[in-house]
Amino acid sequence: MTKMRRRVFAAGSAAFAFSPYIAGAQKKYDPGVTDKEIKLGHTNPYSGPLSAYGTIGKAIAAYWTMVNDKGGINGRKINFITYDDGFVPPKTVEMVRKLVEDDKVFAIFQLLGTPTNTVVHKYLNQKKVPQLFVATGASKWGDPKNFPWTMGWQPDYHTEGAIYAKHILANHKNGKIGILWQNDDSGKDYVSGFLAGLGKENQKMVVSSVSYEVTDPTVDSQIIQIKSSGADIVFIETAPKAASQAIRKIGDLNWKPVRYLANVSASVAAVLKPAGFETSKDIITAAYLKDATDKQWANDADYKEWDAWMKKYLPDANPADSGNVYAYAVSSTMRHCLTACGDNLTRENLMKQAASMKNLEVPLLLPGIRINTSPTDFYPIQSVRLSAFNGETWELFGDVLSNEGA
Repeated sequence: MTKMRRRVFAAGSAAFAFSPYIAGAQKKYDPGVTDKEIKLGHTNPYSGPLSAYGTIGKAIAAYWTMVNDKGGINGRKINFITYDDGFVPPKTVEMVRKLVEDDKVFAIFQLLGTPTNTVVHKYLNQKKVPQLFVATGASKWGDPKNFPWTMGWQPDYHTEGAIYAKHILANHKNGKIGILWQNDDSGKDYVSGFLAGLGKENQKMVVSSVSYEVTDPTVDSQIIQIKSSGADIVFIETAPKAASQAIRKIGDLNWKPVRYLANVSASVAAVLKPAGFETSKDIITAAYLKDATDKQWANDADYKEWDAWMKKYLPDANPADSGNVYAYAVSSTMRHCLTACGDNLTRENLMKQAASMKNLEVPLLLPGIRINTSPTDFYPIQSVRLSAFNGETWELFGDVLSNEGA
């Protein structure tokens, strides 16, 4: 396993199992929990410019329906309450306050987006409501000292950006780099990690760095600007809609740069298919989950389990949309933590369990990638493999790149 140093991770071991909890103590409940249910709150952009991510919210809801059909968690059904915030931060504030103060949820789970999580970050920590496994890789979600009620899940953007930079240095040392990035904290995180990975002595390789707004109708002008700079390498750090536009415009210009694509937009169905498979060929991304379009996983037990779930609970969804894989894996992590709480369903204990995962394997993580957390480590996944699109599916190459145990 190739290691990259950025943070210190705890070692240990744990099996991923949903075994019944044997309670030897009195039941303890916080708001949102009874003998029969656990309320979880969530917001998602089911509408608006980032509605492609709506798949995730729908798949999470389907996951909890499956869990409930199997008897719930320690006999309690999950009441998953999800609202559409349209990726509009003021709307997120309104919806999260409703979830906490009116719906009285036990925890906020998988709230999607960097700016949308940011506007409720302090509020949820002041209220001591878990803001767990947020759907954003901004590095600020791993700050237990200042925000002990917030935890990320996916590999953070800073590390992912650094990994792409390291690959460029190893394979395209004399290249000229253009960066297209989303003008918010997520984009700034990606760019800062990318520049850190290049190192000060190599940052002159970046000849163009152009931002866009999520409300921009297209990114065509930004791509034209990057091409005009003379760049022969492009890092596309965008949401799905803009990523598809960028890839398609590069093809329309008959431009052949080396392309790196942020993992958050690596969906074959939502991004590469609309851009065109031939146009998308040879794009590189970082992967930590099994891709449903990759036939090598067809006989894996967890893939078969996921496929059966898709057919039963999301029959109209596109299995090539990576959001469905992501939702299943992150929900499995939350299921593990809730199960470990047993009858001590306090918010404090939920955070304790979330901060106690050691070498945890959840369905659909790539082989060699596991979840590790501790009271001082709120970055659950810090390992990836690089992957290139071959015109039909993502094809993994190279070793696992990791910060864990560094």
